[in-house]
Amino acid sequence: MGILLVNALMMAGPYGLGSVDDPNASVLDRTVEGIIQTFMAGKFYLMFSFLFGYSFTLQLSSADRDGTSPVPRLLRRSLGLLALGVLHAVLLYVGDILMTYAVLGLILIAARNCSPRAALRAARIVYGCVGALLLLTGLASLLMSNAEAAELDAELAEDFTVLMADYRGDAASVVQANIGQLPDQLLATLVMSGFVLAAFLTGLHCGKRRLLSDTGGHEGRMRLICLLGGAIGLPGSLFMALAVSGPLGPRWAILGQMVGTVTAPALTAAYVCGMLLLMKTARGARIAALFAPAGRMALTNHLTQSLVMALVFTAYGLALYDRLGPAVVVLGALVLYAGQLALSAHLMARHRYGPVEWLLRAITLARLPHARGRSTVQPRA
Repeated sequence: MGILLVNALMMAGPYGLGSVDDPNASVLDRTVEGIIQTFMAGKFYLMFSFLFGYSFTLQLSSADRDGTSPVPRLLRRSLGLLALGVLHAVLLYVGDILMTYAVLGLILIAARNCSPRAALRAARIVYGCVGALLLLTGLASLLMSNAEAAELDAELAEDFTVLMADYRGDAASVVQANIGQLPDQLLATLVMSGFVLAAFLTGLHCGKRRLLSDTGGHEGRMRLICLLGGAIGLPGSLFMALAVSGPLGPRWAILGQMVGTVTAPALTAAYVCGMLLLMKTARGARIAALFAPAGRMALTNHLTQSLVMALVFTAYGLALYDRLGPAVVVLGALVLYAGQLALSAHLMARHRYGPVEWLLRAITLARLPHARGRSTVQPRA
């Protein structure tokens, strides 16, 4: 859901999440953007990345139980993700992350035999180096004046007219627009890939120690992470929202983005531990049961979200690109996710895998998996 809310604003128009200031944005739209910037942007892709690293250890265990080498399976899985990512980026949403997972997943394969301590140490080193570089970049951007930063934004906005025409044109122009943005998107991916890798390695550490399979005895530490993560991550996210979507001025935007990016892992960790603590309560168990089916087919839901949004915002369907404000877009995204919750519950009551999960599993195992039969997995209280 968090990823959907961010991606919806990015797909809805060229001013998504304040990348360039929208002169026609209302106070309500700026407020909604600020809320998404503060609590969503940059946090949930890290959570997904953490879970990707954790699930890597489950893949290793599965191969061990089957008495087969994990490497061919994992390489096929990466190849499958790469193919899905390329199709996703070219046809639907240029901000795809599956290609990043496929490429950086090769590092996990190479590091599969490392100790949990080594994985965590590597995650800290990667985070420290990339974080320092981003903060230095942000501080250097303050050498620009507000007028220079505004002029740079104006130059970027000059391309928006062409982008709007492409996304409102026809199917061919939509694909052309996506392909044309790929070089810039790959550059942005390089910036975030360090944090994706750090989250991978943190998930690998936790998976090797099986920390999510039994959280008993860790409640005190998780509460401390919630407290510290919120204390570090929330101010950084607020600063990012004020700089990018708020009143601080254009020269602060890059520094705000860098500070928000560097502090996002703290807030993500607080979210993870907070949800784990919540799910240990009776009410939390009921919430987990509501969301669990959608989580079991997360990849299908992720790609379906992009398909629906492409049908709404581009010439594949309604061509409403840059015609809906952030408040309307976020409301529509929440309605879409509610529908996915209902559909996921229906499908997971009758099938073991979602459609894309089944396809990726078939590629991974190099055979057809059994798709039918109710799962015996129950949400943990």
